[in-house]
Amino acid sequence: MQNKFPSDSVTVLTDLVLPGETNPLNNLFGGELLARMDRAASITARRHSRRICVTASVNHVAFNKSIPLGSVVTVEAKVSRTFSTSMEIYIDVWIEDRESGIKVKANEGIYTFVAVDEMGTPMPVPPIEPQTDLEKQRFDAALRRKQLSLVLAGKMKPSEATELKALFTT
Repeated sequence: MQNKFPSDSVTVLTDLVLPGETNPLNNLFGGELLARMDRAASITARRHSRRICVTASVNHVAFNKSIPLGSVVTVEAKVSRTFSTSMEIYIDVWIEDRESGIKVKANEGIYTFVAVDEMGTPMPVPPIEPQTDLEKQRFDAALRRKQLSLVLAGKMKPSEATELKALFTT
């Protein structure tokens, strides 16, 4: 399989926060934001693998900033790392100031998707080749996140998590 770049899979969804999508404080419901992030990540995974893709896990979500009613919200997703059949998708959420037009990062998340065939059997995905410094940082960190997840799930012995051990030894 030929390597791909994170930029090959980037997905940008921009939308407005409407009254029916807000909580009693007039901020976007967290679940609504998660759904938007999942849709963007799904498109990204499909673009990268050219296969049906399913959400395997939501590894991390940070709700750092409330997103008020009427805000323009942009969800940007791209593949940060691939493994044999899975892809880690890193998602950045931006809100646009209504007066200045300046975008501010509000939230972020990391989802894992698996490429499958029509029967739901996992299928191989192309490797990713990061290009920018940020893509390289996210690529390297993805292996540590995967190892941590496997250790916590009991699917990997802590002694085998070489990338994690390297963080604690010099």
